[in-house]
Amino acid sequence: MAESERDLDLVRRLAAGDERAVGDLLAAYGQRLYAYALRLTGDPALADDVTQDAVVAAWRSARRYRGEGRLIAWLLGIVHHTALKAIRRRPQTISDQLERTLASPADSPEDLAEAGQQAQSVRRALACLPAAQRLVLELIFYQGLSLEEAARVCRIPLGTVKSRLSSARKQLRGVLLRSGEVEEEAR
Repeated sequence: MAESERDLDLVRRLAAGDERAVGDLLAAYGQRLYAYALRLTGDPALADDVTQDAVVAAWRSARRYRGEGRLIAWLLGIVHHTALKAIRRRPQTISDQLERTLASPADSPEDLAEAGQQAQSVRRALACLPAAQRLVLELIFYQGLSLEEAARVCRIPLGTVKSRLSSARKQLRGVLLRSGEVEEEAR
């Protein structure tokens, strides 16, 4: 069964009130939803609550899913808005924690240390960006959404997504250049 067919079947089952569909949804997308919630909130407990609330909201609103775009984009949109509401209720800043990746057993300690330093540099550079730009970067590069899907998730025009992405890239490169993490290209 193709991914889009599997997703439509999953949404139909959710809309019909099939509780097993919730487990299937979590198995298929739970980690990505939690990772996105964690990046937005910076708090593992709050991210867990946001993910659970978003899954419940998806279950309740499955009948309204129109099938426009990928299911993951719709789900990330629910997580996005659920997280923003939770952040507003609990005053704190949006964190740019990046998901830790599992190291390959073949990686040397030097490689692991260098990768950790690079990740830390990128986190510091991301912290310098405005929240709106960080969110667009997160959706496009870390969650793999298209520009159009990111626009729907954030409920902003496509042109605004493109503008924020372009500005974020320039600012991120500038921060990394100033910190010495990347070298200027010869012109």
